[in-house]
Amino acid sequence: MTGRRQTSLLAYVSTVAAAASLLTGCGVLPGATGGSREAVTVMTWAPDQTRATNMPGMPAMAQAYARWVNANGGIDGHELRVLTCNEQNTNAGASACARRAVREGAVAVVGSYSQNGRAFMAPLEAAGIPYIGGYGISEDEFTSPLSYPVNGGQASLIAGHGMQLAASCRQVSLVRPDTIAGDRLPDLLNSGLRKASHRGAVDIPAVEDAAEYTRQASKARSRAGAKDGCVTAVLGERTQTFFDSFRRLPKQKGDDGDAVRISSVLGSVGQPVIDRTGGADSPFEGAFVTGWYPDADHKAWEPMKKVIKEHAFVDNRVDPADTGVQTTWIAYTVLRQVIESLDSDRITALQISHALDQGVKIDTGGLTPELRWRYDDLLGAPGFPRIVNHDVTFQVVRDGRLVAQKPGFVDVGETVLTAP
Repeated sequence: MTGRRQTSLLAYVSTVAAAASLLTGCGVLPGATGGSREAVTVMTWAPDQTRATNMPGMPAMAQAYARWVNANGGIDGHELRVLTCNEQNTNAGASACARRAVREGAVAVVGSYSQNGRAFMAPLEAAGIPYIGGYGISEDEFTSPLSYPVNGGQASLIAGHGMQLAASCRQVSLVRPDTIAGDRLPDLLNSGLRKASHRGAVDIPAVEDAAEYTRQASKARSRAGAKDGCVTAVLGERTQTFFDSFRRLPKQKGDDGDAVRISSVLGSVGQPVIDRTGGADSPFEGAFVTGWYPDADHKAWEPMKKVIKEHAFVDNRVDPADTGVQTTWIAYTVLRQVIESLDSDRITALQISHALDQGVKIDTGGLTPELRWRYDDLLGAPGFPRIVNHDVTFQVVRDGRLVAQKPGFVDVGETVLTAP
């Protein structure tokens, strides 16, 4: 074989090998940009444009997060691909989103909102896909072995809210959704109220997507009483509708409605709602509010705000004071640190869940305690065994801003454990 023919053959073989490498995704041409690490596909879902609670900021925050990490080389060299889905606040919608996540090869569902836990967890469990940092609204998020919650869910919020109200309220009326999830709220609130030997709250179930709540508002006010009474509503996006009905109640003889103090939890009332309803002139001025995380002005949120400013500045769905947006940021912080801990060219759902089960430590920069999901880290509360973060914050509305009523976190783990 001549030197010229040998050189031509080697060139041909090299060209074919390089082309095959590009087609299979197993390598790159010498001198080309990129690496051999595969992209990571995840999904974030939430209801949008429904008659009940909507959380469009959660998928929007997920997309902004992906733009940010991909602009900086991805997560440990992996491009992050985010699928989004409208959960529609229905069992069918939640199930459809979960099945799509399976079909499109998602290795995790991250930072999502759904009340329909039974509908979405079954498809995810069958495919071995972890559910990281859901909003905490469904009980299944705290029972499934493939769920990794970043907050204590409604259980911690409501139990903590009872502790917050016990010191200031002689009698409490609770207006809550007439749903399976809502049925647990009275016992949880009462477990917090009992910390101060307080009497139990008056339970007032209500349709979650009603256009007005005059009847429930009237009952709540009268049962709370005119002296040191408190009315708390936990109706998600319809909480504002409830307090509009409450504010419009006619004065009754011997009933000073202004003496009744109102309250709620973050997710039902937040800074965006206060801003929309008048700020310092809002009906929520002076309200007690229990949250999972530090108030929106806390310095620990600065990294998130910087990402929003640079990668979602014109997207009005992404409000840094929105609890859903905040939860999504924390959930993706978990995902990033888990992937970085794996140091692998290919990321699978099994790798992620195994790392979480083995106790990889997650530092959220002061937004939560250090997060881990080993068996020893689980609270083990009846109905909510997978709670690992049982801290809440006590806040109050002053001059139109949600601010800390009490500095730091309050551990409500023991209170949740004592709930029936």
